[in-house]
Formats: sequence, structure tokens, C-alpha cells
Amino acid sequence: SLLRLKNIALIKSAEIEFDKNLNVLSGETGAGKSVIINAINFALGQKADKTLIRYGEDFCEAEIVFDTQNSLETLKVLEEYGIDVDNNEVIIRRRLTSEGKSTILINGVHVTLAMLKNVTLTLCDIYGQSEHYSLLNKNNQLKVLDNFCSNEIEPIKAQIKPLILDIKEFKKQLELGGGDERQRAYKLDLLKFQIEEIESANLIDGEEEDLLSKRKVLQNVEKIGNALQVLKCRFGDDNGVLDHINSTIRETSSISNISSEYQEIYDRLYSLKAESDDILNEVENLIDGLEFDGEECARIENRLDLIKQLKRKYGYDVSEINEYLQKIKNEYNYLVEFEENSKKIIKKLEDANNQLKALYNKLTLIRQQNAKKFAKLLEKELSTLGMKSAKFEISVIENSLETLSNNGVNEVEFLFSANAGEPLKTMSKVISGGEMSRFMLALKLVENTNDFTYIFDEIDAGISGEVAKIISQKFAILSKKIQIITISHLPQIVAYSDTLYKIEKQDDGLKTATFVTKQNIDGKVSEIIRLTGGNLGESSTIHANELIKDANNYKSGI
Repeated sequence: SLLRLKNIALIKSAEIEFDKNLNVLSGETGAGKSVIINAINFALGQKADKTLIRYGEDFCEAEIVFDTQNSLETLKVLEEYGIDVDNNEVIIRRRLTSEGKSTILINGVHVTLAMLKNVTLTLCDIYGQSEHYSLLNKNNQLKVLDNFCSNEIEPIKAQIKPLILDIKEFKKQLELGGGDERQRAYKLDLLKFQIEEIESANLIDGEEEDLLSKRKVLQNVEKIGNALQVLKCRFGDDNGVLDHINSTIRETSSISNISSEYQEIYDRLYSLKAESDDILNEVENLIDGLEFDGEECARIENRLDLIKQLKRKYGYDVSEINEYLQKIKNEYNYLVEFEENSKKIIKKLEDANNQLKALYNKLTLIRQQNAKKFAKLLEKELSTLGMKSAKFEISVIENSLETLSNNGVNEVEFLFSANAGEPLKTMSKVISGGEMSRFMLALKLVENTNDFTYIFDEIDAGISGEVAKIISQKFAILSKKIQIITISHLPQIVAYSDTLYKIEKQDDGLKTATFVTKQNIDGKVSEIIRLTGGNLGESSTIHANELIKDANNYKSGI
């Protein structure tokens, strides 16, 4: 992984390319080692304020690059956010301006702080003074325990998932059946009423439009009658339309045989007479049939009111009402037949629930058994790391078996005591930064993980001598599988480093700046001499080289 910093605290700019194994940051107290950790925290999503910006600058920026080759969980989260990954790299860039504006990019895509945290929690964790204590979350504690006994746990979880799907389906079928017997009876009565109400109306498609047309006629009988009488007079009276047409036909008949042109005019006039006769006849029939029928008018209004009422309750139009009728008839028939079917579904549901409870109980038992093994192994590792009085216990709590969860019904709580005579308490409330770092180192040795990046801060607080050597060796073992970045004041850990960065603070009389420099073998020797309090003499150099030689021999034998 790679870390680039700009204008962060005393650092003007820096680029740190971390080795895939053990990386150590060393330097004088106050040189700025904590600035590196704060910068990483900033990149990972920790809340930051403008005090992080180097004095006199307008912004600060941290960029960190991770390799996601073995991190399926990271790729899954990125896929959910629609972020593409090229060359198995995740590039996180976060900038903060002096105006308080923050910009976060993941592979060039703008993301929120919450999205950033969801991604980085799958990539890296810092143990020590930082707030990135993912292990203090109970859900993650359960995950740690399940990872420890995954060979036993995963086959059971694989059986649980389809069972839960079956249970949800059976419950859905019962809900469709109207619930319990009383609820089902109420539903049947309601459906029966609705069916009878719609069927008794005998609705016909297009009926409403026909009724509205008839109502319009009845509402305008007088107006229609007057208009029809005028039309009758215009066509049938003396000197009316038909008289004029007949007279014209007689005049034209005398010339119709002279040529085809005149014959055509005659034929058209004759057609006009026929059409006019038909119009007059139709008008007279309409007049004869036109009368106001109060009973018919009332029938139409009642019918329209009924249709309106049914539309308001069951559908936009008659066609939709009839579709609804068919639907509730099917539902009614289903409920009538459901009494017998429900017995079979209830039996299947009971069987599935019993199987699920049995699997949940198995999960609980496996977790309880492995919690003891895990705690015993972890206490042993803590003892070798200088915490001989530390006590650790995993409390496996069983919640209601009615819960439907692919993960079972357990909650896990880590309990911890660092000192003899002190009772075990919730770990998140009593563990210190230095203790947390060593706890995490012990945990990772027991858990035998093979992904993630772990950053340890303050892991060497209050230790020296043989314990320091043991921690160095543990780091060497663990860093064969995962990337480790640690701040250290111990010469033993520096000796075991695969990559050493020295953090130095320089003052030119105007400004103070922190510089990060990758050390070669001579630089590593010099730093070990500084940390052991020796002088750059022959004996100190020999001692430093012996430490490095011992470390290399140990690492080559792993």
C-alpha cells in the first residue's frame, strides 16, 4: 500500500510506500509519528478538523492506496456503490480546506463520509489511540468468534438460509388465508357482501355511456321537440325544401335526355329528393317517439348513482369493477378451501420452526464451546506478550428463538481484565490503547487471518527485554500473511522490520517540518543504536547488527 500526504500538521509532503509485510515507523519522541497515524485515520474516515492543516496552508490532503486482491468483502461494498476497481487497487483521496469543505474520492468517484467508512472498515484497522476499534462492536465480535470456528459454523448457516426462506413463505401463505379463524371468517363475510353487491348490479360494459346519453335526451325533450318541428316544417310544408326540389326535378327532366351531363344533374337531384324524403320521415318518427318519461328518468338516475357508488368502491369503470369481482371471487374460493390447506401449511411451518430452533441451538452450543477454546488461546498469547495477569472471556448470549436471522440468535460480548484481582468487564469500557494493540496482535495470531491491513500504535508501551523480543517475533509470524504497520520505540521491533521509516523533525529557524525517510540497512543500524542508547561506536554497531542478524534468522525459519 501507498500513503501520500500533503500539508498535514508539520508535514509539507510525504510519500510512504509500505512493504506487504512488517513496516515500522520510528523516531524521536515528538518527531511526528502520531501525525502519520492521524493522517491514516483521516484517510480512513475519522472525523477531522482544520487543525490538521499545516500552518499557513489552505488545505490538507491524504491519499492511500490499498490492494484488494484478497478482499472480496471490499469488492462487494464497492460494487454496491457502483465504484469500479482497476488492477485490484482502491485509491482513497480525502481533502479538507481551511473553509471546512471536505472532498472524498474513491477511485475517482465522489463519496460520503459514511460510504468511505463502510469501505475502509473492510480494508484496514488501527489499534491503539485511534477511534478505529472495529473489534469493540459486538457484531464484529461475533464475526471474530465465527471465523475461529468457521468449519463448524458455516455448514449450519448454509442450512439455516433456505429454512428461513421457507418459513417466510409459509407465513405469507397464512396471511393470504386471512390470519386466524376469526379473522378469516370476517374476511369471508366481507368478500361475500362485496361479491353479492357487484353481481346484483348486473353491470354491462358501455352501459354507463348509454344511460348518460338517454338522460341527456330526457333532460332536453322540449328543446329537441321545438327543433324537430321547425325541421319538419322546413322540409314538408308548402313551399318547403321538398316542394322546391320536386319543382326543380320536373324542370330538369325535360333536358335530361339531351346529353349525359344533364342526365347526371337530374340523377343527383333525384338522389337529393330521396335523401330529403328520408330526413323528413326520420324527423316525423323522432317527433312521434319524443315524450318525457318521469319513471324512465328516475330509473336512469338511480342506475347511474349505483354505478357511481360501485366505481367509488371497486374500480375506475365497469370493466375494472368486473375485474375486481373476479379477483375477490377467486380470493373467496381460496379462503373457503383454505381451512383444509391451512392445516398442511401450519404443519410445515411448525416443522420448519423446529428445525430452525434446533440449528440455532447447535450454533449456540458450537459458539459456547469455541468461545472457551478461543479465550484460552488468547490468554496464552497475551501472557507471552507481557500481559500475564490478563483474563479474557467471551460471553455468548442467546436471544429469543423467534428471531429470524441467517446468523442465529446469539450476541457475543468480549469481557476483559488486564490486572490480577480485577473482575472481568465489557472490554470496550476497560481496555487501554496499549492493551488494545497487544490484544489485537494476540487475536490475529489466534484467528490466523490472511487479509486486511493492521496498524498498531503504542503496542510497545511499558515493555522491554524478552517481551519486546517475543512481540517482534509475533509480528514476524503474523506479517507473513497480513500487512502490518506499527509505530515503535523498541530496537527489537526495528530489527525485525521488513521496511523501516524514520520520522524526523527539522527546524530551519523559520518553520518546523516533519520528514519521513525510508531507511537502508545502515539507517536501520543507526536507529537501533539510537534506541538502545548507544554511541556510533564499534560495539554498538556490532550489537545492532547482531539484533538484525538474529531477526533475519528467525524470519527465515518461519
